Amino acid sequence: MIDGAFFWLAISAGAFALITPCVFPMIPITASYFAKHGGGGRKAALKNALLFGGGIIGTFTLVGLATSVLVGAAGMSRFAASPWVNLAIAAMFIAFALNFFGLYEIRIPSGVLTRLDGATRDRASTGAVGSVLMGATFAVTTFTCTAPFVGTLLVLASQGQWQQPVVGLLLFSTTFAVPFFFLALAPTVLAKLPRSGGWLKSVKIVIGLVEVGAALKFVSNADLVMGWGIFSRQVVLASWAVICGVIALYLLGRHLPVGSSRAGASAAATPAPTAKAPARASILAWLPHPIATSLAAGFTVFGIWLGLGLDGRPLGEIEPFLPPRFEDTPAGALAMAQRGEEREGLHWYQNDLDGALAAAREGGNRVFIDFTGYTCTNCRWMESNMFTIPEVAQQLERFVLARLFTDGEGEVYEDQMDYQRETFGTIALPLYAVLDGEGNTISTFLGLTRDRQEFLDFLKAAL
Repeated sequence: MIDGAFFWLAISAGAFALITPCVFPMIPITASYFAKHGGGGRKAALKNALLFGGGIIGTFTLVGLATSVLVGAAGMSRFAASPWVNLAIAAMFIAFALNFFGLYEIRIPSGVLTRLDGATRDRASTGAVGSVLMGATFAVTTFTCTAPFVGTLLVLASQGQWQQPVVGLLLFSTTFAVPFFFLALAPTVLAKLPRSGGWLKSVKIVIGLVEVGAALKFVSNADLVMGWGIFSRQVVLASWAVICGVIALYLLGRHLPVGSSRAGASAAATPAPTAKAPARASILAWLPHPIATSLAAGFTVFGIWLGLGLDGRPLGEIEPFLPPRFEDTPAGALAMAQRGEEREGLHWYQNDLDGALAAAREGGNRVFIDFTGYTCTNCRWMESNMFTIPEVAQQLERFVLARLFTDGEGEVYEDQMDYQRETFGTIALPLYAVLDGEGNTISTFLGLTRDRQEFLDFLKAAL
């Protein structure tokens, strides 16, 4: 089962990848190819455009398929939760961010590009093969910008279903390819799109800052598994809010001073525009001032909204990408117990099913198990947005509550994943199970739901 949140995340990543700087240098190459090989009428143009899009989709989707086959569902889950993998992905985001900031340039090896280009030209006469190879070339040459999105989807596709990496990259690549499918039908329109140039600097800086924020997410994943307690929810939220502020100030400072002394000095020093020399060489030749202003305002509002979450209030759809409160993790619960502190809200037996079952037998209650994961975004959504609903929390208080993490490092996590697989036939997360005091299964609920009544009905029936 592919949940809606992951579905829309994959589509959004594909749409966002369209504005990455690596896409624009390929536009004149692609336009030139379809201009030269666009004969044969409308039917041939449609076929070539479909094959071009298929080349893009196939190249990305093969990455997901290879990952699924080589790693598998359980391996993907452990891979996603590994602190070293998360730190490596964070380092990748930082490396790409520094590339966008202009410290250096990351390039696909020229030999790879030369061979792909040569194969495209050699097979151009066959039409079909040439169009597919052109799509594959497009995917490979833009991979230095799309790799962070692809890597993120592969890591988030760790909820126990091997199909998720394939479906995720299929959705991502289809969204990414659709605009170029339509543009391949009309090479003259494709040729008129903005080319790489000075305006890309603004796009690069903004994307670079966004990737710094994404890196914090993966560092916080490693923090959760290792139990450092440094990159907490408050630290990540405050950092994201600051990044939003920096982006807004950058956009305002770079694009808004029209009519100011700086703009006036620049206008005085610049020759009058001619038909062949546009007045603006910046992004504003393509992106008007009102749009730059709106983007700056949007980042400002988003940063303020993130700041409002510092007091612990849930932030809706953003919440799954934030670390849980430290006291909601096994390390945090243990630290509070050692200090003799009582936590607010529901009491959970963290990674202690035997203790929960013993408490259930003693009190004549039933056990509610939350099979969860450190890197499970759907689990975070349920815990932050469903479990906190007063009616749901009231029902949960009637159970003995056990929270079992299955994606950490160590024997306890492997044992809990094995228990979930052997007892319930799945390692998908989240999974909710209700047991009696002897460990017999009463009922189960798989996956994320946004329907409050559906989850309430499950809890009431289990009692």
